[in-house]
Amino acid sequence: MVNRSCRQPEFLATAKSAMAELEMDPAFLSRSVNAGFSGGEKKRNEILQMTLLQPRMAILDETDSGLDIDALRIVAGGIEKLRSPERSMLIITHYPRLLEYVRPDRARAQRRSHRA
Repeated sequence: MVNRSCRQPEFLATAKSAMAELEMDPAFLSRSVNAGFSGGEKKRNEILQMTLLQPRMAILDETDSGLDIDALRIVAGGIEKLRSPERSMLIITHYPRLLEYVRPDRARAQRRSHRA
């Protein structure tokens, strides 16, 4: 868990470590948020932000959309690493392939806006 009162050098070290786990280039630290990122890089950046901010509740809407299998595996690994009894995550997906890598506590399926 990230220490919310850490100093800049500690924060940068934490960010670089998290980026390494998400296989992100540390050069992204000097870029604007999501500026010029590919779809997969944006998704990894979302997981990086969750890692650093440690939210109690996260809504991940189509996190797997547009990801190749390698990027999906990395993003799903980041989601799994963030699992905690102190955190709730709502993951919205249209593709069951994400569930091959993320183990939900509960799953709900809808068809035509009704629970299936």
